[in-house]
Amino acid sequence: MLRLTRRGAGSRFDTALRAVRRIAAACASLALFAAAAGPAAQAAPAAGKVTPERDVYAERRALFDRISMLTGIPWHHLAAIDQYERTLTKARPKSRPQPRGLIAIYVPPERWAGELNPDENETNPAVIRHFGGIGLDGNGDGRADRTDDEDILWTVAQQLLKSGTAEDDFAIGLWEYYHNTRAVQRILQFSALYAAFDRLDLDDHAFPLPVRADYSYRDTWGAARGWGGYRIHEGTDIFADYGVPVRSTCYGVVETKGWNRFGGWRIGIRDIDNVYHYFAHLSGYDKNLKPGDIVKPGQVIGWVGSSGYGKPGTSGKFPPHLHFGLYRDRGLVEWAFDPYPLLKKWEREDWQRIRNGTYKW
Repeated sequence: MLRLTRRGAGSRFDTALRAVRRIAAACASLALFAAAAGPAAQAAPAAGKVTPERDVYAERRALFDRISMLTGIPWHHLAAIDQYERTLTKARPKSRPQPRGLIAIYVPPERWAGELNPDENETNPAVIRHFGGIGLDGNGDGRADRTDDEDILWTVAQQLLKSGTAEDDFAIGLWEYYHNTRAVQRILQFSALYAAFDRLDLDDHAFPLPVRADYSYRDTWGAARGWGGYRIHEGTDIFADYGVPVRSTCYGVVETKGWNRFGGWRIGIRDIDNVYHYFAHLSGYDKNLKPGDIVKPGQVIGWVGSSGYGKPGTSGKFPPHLHFGLYRDRGLVEWAFDPYPLLKKWEREDWQRIRNGTYKW
């Protein structure tokens, strides 16, 4: 495992370091290209199918693999940090700039260049070090550019490595970088997802009930609810018979499982987009499912019921149905949003899969 850290500002060392980094990056790129070209050369695109000009996921994965090779940090850890930052930008578009490159990691100018640096766009590594900034040259071009993907990823990786290289050190490094326990939890969850499926494209979703089942629903977002005090309905109720399978709507990590006096027996799943999927009023769960487990779209996680509105075990106070809710994490708080449009979209996609013979769930 090759790990490089600066120990002095001497020009000879900097020159040698840049040369080694260029060679290592070139070797990594050639290896990744060869691995990707093999299968691609053997498989011709299907007739009539348009091949995208740019595979962003493949380019992003190649970047993660390259930095992983240089630092020893597993690619899925780097990918998880990038994805967490991407979800923050999506949740707070007014306070964070949109990504301009492959990755979405945002380092504020004052943190990159140094708080007292008069030039927030400083790219000279020596000047940045002088002002206490964290920006580093990651691609060997002599510049520490906070808009350059390799420089950004290399800089963050070096910050994490200050806490050590062991697996447990990664969580400590995340805390030291973010000072936010939620950030640490989310990144570890995303990393587990990427490691489990060994790919970045985890965007597929499924309707929470089998679309061939007998069910009905409408948009009830914001309707008044009175039990337990006045509140609004933060979700969509899907009415179906007792025992109809309830399925995971996403690739995700089981975050919560147990009793809630409002939702009864419920399960909460965190997806790769940092959205919490809430399934309530269940009659039971998959007995093998537990918090921390990884699920995929269409996987049965429980069954429709009418539990809730009371102490553990209370059931039958309303017709059987699934209450489904979505909550987006903004970094420090979560807010609910109407799941109805996405439910309609996932329902249509499931029917399309049935029609074209790709329905796997």
